[in-house]
Amino acid sequence: MSAQPREQWSTRAGFLFAAIGSAVGLGNIWRFPAVAYDAGGGAFLLPYLIALLTAGIPLLILEYTIGRRYRASAPGSFRRMWRPAEALGWWQVAICFVIAAYYSVILAWAVRYVGFSVNLSWGDDPNGYFFNEFLQAEGEPGTITSFVPGVAWTLLAVWLVALVVLWLGVRRGIEWCNRIFIPLLVAFFLILVVRALTLDGALDGLDAFFRPDWGALTDSGVWIAAYGQIFFSLSVGFGAMITYASYLNRKADLTGSALAVSFSNCSFELLAGIGVFAVLGFMAAQSGVPVDDVVSEGIGLAFVAFPQIVSQMPAGAFFGVLFFASLVAAGLTSLISLVQVIVAAVQEHTGISRTRAVLIIGGALTVTSTGLFATDGGLYLIDAADHFINSYGLTLAALAVLITVSWYLRKLPQQQVEADSSSSVRLGAWWRLCLGVITPVVLGWMMVDSLTGEFQENYGGFPTSFLLWGGWGVAAGALLVGVLLSLLPWKRDDPPTPENEPAPATAAGGAAGATGAAPPGTGARPADPPAGSPDAGGAGRSSDDDGTTEGSR
Repeated sequence: MSAQPREQWSTRAGFLFAAIGSAVGLGNIWRFPAVAYDAGGGAFLLPYLIALLTAGIPLLILEYTIGRRYRASAPGSFRRMWRPAEALGWWQVAICFVIAAYYSVILAWAVRYVGFSVNLSWGDDPNGYFFNEFLQAEGEPGTITSFVPGVAWTLLAVWLVALVVLWLGVRRGIEWCNRIFIPLLVAFFLILVVRALTLDGALDGLDAFFRPDWGALTDSGVWIAAYGQIFFSLSVGFGAMITYASYLNRKADLTGSALAVSFSNCSFELLAGIGVFAVLGFMAAQSGVPVDDVVSEGIGLAFVAFPQIVSQMPAGAFFGVLFFASLVAAGLTSLISLVQVIVAAVQEHTGISRTRAVLIIGGALTVTSTGLFATDGGLYLIDAADHFINSYGLTLAALAVLITVSWYLRKLPQQQVEADSSSSVRLGAWWRLCLGVITPVVLGWMMVDSLTGEFQENYGGFPTSFLLWGGWGVAAGALLVGVLLSLLPWKRDDPPTPENEPAPATAAGGAAGATGAAPPGTGARPADPPAGSPDAGGAGRSSDDDGTTEGSR
């Protein structure tokens, strides 16, 4: 098969739109406001900012450097870093498959609710309409007796749109989709926020959201919530940013891009919090109850609380259409990034064309999401799978990556050189300290805290038998699939290896251990294989000025 130049973003702005589109998703709108409110209100912004600076931005920069340096998918990049580490990349691919399968279903719900908002189809009982009439979720967890046609047909349309975008490629598809939907999302939400701030009771809602509870800062759970929110909202840990960064040229500003994406994501979360709590304040005023009594998050906030609010407010139909259209815009760009992780990995591993990879992966995802989640038992499966794949798949995979890269391979100095070579903001010892010490400790702490709660009582009150296969089984299955896929031989040359570099100890400061060990290749730890060696799996990258790599597509 003839080698082809690797695709690239047309401009840095195109990459930024795509990275922001991946980061800004449904969780920004329906998770952050409630998490912030429960974790100290205005006081939560302090641990949130600290988490952003010590974990979110450092992790994002690391993934950018891995993607650009090795110019490959997640499995290809880790394979190029150290052959056994390929399993980490495939583990992330499996996690993306699970999340994309159920995420697309929630996106289909939002699409339907755009239409429902026009004539307020949910009537006087949004709760009963959503759970009983729309989702038909009346059975026991783990039982599937029928498809839900209203969800299934819409889901097929969602997949058609997403797969067409992916088929068009990085520039003509992913980049232009995000150039359209991200500005639309911001515009829609700004209109929503302005309208929400004019409602009766809006100031009471904002007071509840921003009123600081400084005593909460002594609660370890608040800090775990802050790091968890940053981690889950920045699209780190499942290979999306590695994949997107692999399409950057060698002169791209990695650190500056990470700062722009991080602060854009957090700004949107804060905007979402203002809009959501202004509306909840209106709902509380209309019901004659405190704001505390109407606060909710997740599916309940989006598909039950908001429809109830829309029914009560003037010009509610217009407000409802904008809100659910915002969910669609945020969800679609995130879904595309998830599936691109899988498509890129399969395409590189097998050597097949993008068209075939999109058709195969898209077909598998469509069948999985329709067969499992567009059913009367789909809601329970989504709830369990989402909780366990995020808590014990995504978090554990990110922890494994950090331990491998920073502690075992001691690659942080090398990756710092990669970032500093083209970035306007140079990294210092703080970056290696965050990734080598602070972030792994926090992720481990999050795992222990989550497991402690898991063993005290079943998640969501679900039966143990259901959680064993619908929750724990999903998380364990993603890990097993990742390991098995890493054992399969590549059908074409491995992704090309970066040219050998001088030892980076001087440039990185030469500190010891995970925060600045002796350069890889000078001790017992595996080093990058020489270009063209068997471990490298092919010729080195071309020396084109724009950094285009031969043989990766």
